[in-house]
Amino acid sequence: MKDNWICFAPIGIVHSKVRRKMPPDFFMNKVSVIEVFEKYEDAIQGLENEGFITVLFYFHQSVKYKMKVHPRGDMSRPLKGVFATCSPERPNFIGVSKCELLNVKGRFLAVNGLDAIDGTPVMDIKPFRF
Repeated sequence: MKDNWICFAPIGIVHSKVRRKMPPDFFMNKVSVIEVFEKYEDAIQGLENEGFITVLFYFHQSVKYKMKVHPRGDMSRPLKGVFATCSPERPNFIGVSKCELLNVKGRFLAVNGLDAIDGTPVMDIKPFRF
């Protein structure tokens, strides 16, 4: 099979008080703001009616990946395949998070529970469907 490259550009960026990698549970009840870039502002119309959204983002501080990791970096836990974990050290450095949408003000989305740190590029936003 030929190598096929897919190129993506961020549609926004995360603003958060959290500035370094933390375990996913740390982000519960933490509010952050997603700034949607101006050129995509029209794409969020109607999102204000959603209670929860799915946010896809890029683990921009990850530089390597492993096939197996200790879940949550806890060395006392047995190794698992990276696809069975939420590790940021994954082949494509893609993160996904279900967040509560608190409000929409212009192109700024206040969310609760987004497990991404300050400066994280946002790749896509979708309404969360059960």
